[in-house]
Amino acid sequence: MDSIKRYMQFVKPYKFQIAITIVIGIIKFTIPLLIPLLLKYVVDDIIGAEHLAADEKLSKLYIAMGIMLFIFIVLRPPIEYYRQYYAQWVGSKILYDIRDKLFDHIQKLSLRFYANTRAGEVISRVINDVEQTKNFVITGLMNLWLDLFTILIAIAIMFTMDIPLTIVSIILFPFYGFSIKYFYGRLRHLTRTRSQALAEVQGYLHERVQGIPVIRSFAIEDHEQKRFDKQNCNFLEKALDHTAWNAKTYAVVNTITDIAPLLVIGYAGFQAINGHLSVGTLIAFVSYIDRLYNPLRRLVNSSTTLTQSLASMDRVFELIDEKYDIEDQPDAIECKHVSGKVSFEHISFNYGEDESNALNNINLTVQTGETIAFVGMSGGGKSTLVSLIPRFYDVTEGRILLDGKDIRSYKVRSLRDKIGMVLQDTILFSESVKENILLGKPNATDDEVIAAAKAANAHEFIENLSQGYETKVGERGVKLSGGQKQRIAIARVFLKNPPLLILDEATSALDLESEHLIQESLEKLAKNRTTFIVAHRLSTITHADKIVVIEHGEIVEVGSHEELMSKKGHYFKLFQVQQLDK
Repeated sequence: MDSIKRYMQFVKPYKFQIAITIVIGIIKFTIPLLIPLLLKYVVDDIIGAEHLAADEKLSKLYIAMGIMLFIFIVLRPPIEYYRQYYAQWVGSKILYDIRDKLFDHIQKLSLRFYANTRAGEVISRVINDVEQTKNFVITGLMNLWLDLFTILIAIAIMFTMDIPLTIVSIILFPFYGFSIKYFYGRLRHLTRTRSQALAEVQGYLHERVQGIPVIRSFAIEDHEQKRFDKQNCNFLEKALDHTAWNAKTYAVVNTITDIAPLLVIGYAGFQAINGHLSVGTLIAFVSYIDRLYNPLRRLVNSSTTLTQSLASMDRVFELIDEKYDIEDQPDAIECKHVSGKVSFEHISFNYGEDESNALNNINLTVQTGETIAFVGMSGGGKSTLVSLIPRFYDVTEGRILLDGKDIRSYKVRSLRDKIGMVLQDTILFSESVKENILLGKPNATDDEVIAAAKAANAHEFIENLSQGYETKVGERGVKLSGGQKQRIAIARVFLKNPPLLILDEATSALDLESEHLIQESLEKLAKNRTTFIVAHRLSTITHADKIVVIEHGEIVEVGSHEELMSKKGHYFKLFQVQQLDK
């Protein structure tokens, strides 16, 4: 029940509204309990009152009906409205707060987490599982108590009418309680399993929707259909297990709630025949049995709903409990003024305890304003090394210094604020061109956005788009070419204007014309900044102050283009392979 305690922290701010909703609900559910009393009054005190004349009986009937119509037409509708409104309002506000916290949380989770977790599964927890927990508020904190109050009020009224008959009415309650306890323990486990299977389907589907161009290009629709069918069948199997157990629960519990009215009718009929019970009381009791066991049946539904909510709650808190790999130290300071000197001291790094080192004993000092290029064969550790600077990962051994201070001594967000990155795989959001550039500086003016776009050689093509800067680029920038996406990515770094710059194979996937435009804007961007370039095409980095050759996670050569070419070592061989010495 730890999940419930934690969930109640989100509920606590709305306890006053919940209390009001419950009070209104008690009034709402109490009003229908007047109907059996009205029946008893009409049968015993009006129709069965032999000492009253017909006119007097009609007068009493009109008065009783007038009062009841006033209650049901004038009083009940607003009570019904406010109960429904406040119940849904509270539930929606709590879900808003949970999703808000979850989004804040998933933004802080490490890249290692996202490397091992499908995006669709994360989305499933934030959307589906959080939505399921709303039933805990509506059902568990409100309807459950209202149904219990309804049962207690009905039993109290029945006790005033006939004690033995009331005892017969509730004699099966213990069997009902036992069946609930027996069935719902396993149902929670089955619900969690079903939710996980659904999340896996959603995760698989999310990946495949993003990869539709690949599926089409390889003409593997039939193969993918079979793979999806496997995932879907797994969910179907878990869903049917859940359904079968749920059906058994309903069968047993509803049998108990169906037998109880039969016992009451039989015993009440026996008492009425023997003259120990009035006809009005018998009718009222049969009506109250319906009012008594309908809430019980709702409690069965509530138990199922609550079980699903608790299972979803477990999954939500499982996500919330994911640890951050990168956290600020208690005494972390703001990274304010950066000159740009970066030192790597005895850096080693691996992606997991059971994995070999991706980097080994890296030592390198980069002076303020220098441009450093990392080159080498794929998989050598170039991109890994630059990803340590903004603390996407923390070093396993050694330390990285920025202006003489360990980067772990800075607040991580303030450190990243001083770093601009242009990556090979440019990610744009589906909003407008302008909004994508504004990621660099969200409060920038239109003039600043245009100036950044011009600096990135992007203004001209943006102006030619259907709606200029307001053109929607589609998911991941699908409506733009690779070169256009890259220039927008560069524009947002111009807008950010950071003292440190990281270019990770920013031109490797582009045509020559785009590469020329982008290379020109990157050189402009790198002026007066400490710049780290990960390059595949060596022709793009011959101007660098230092070129660092990394192989198998180790630095094997350092020097300028001319120095390394004269050495005729690793860099010289790479250059020859690319036939760029011409």
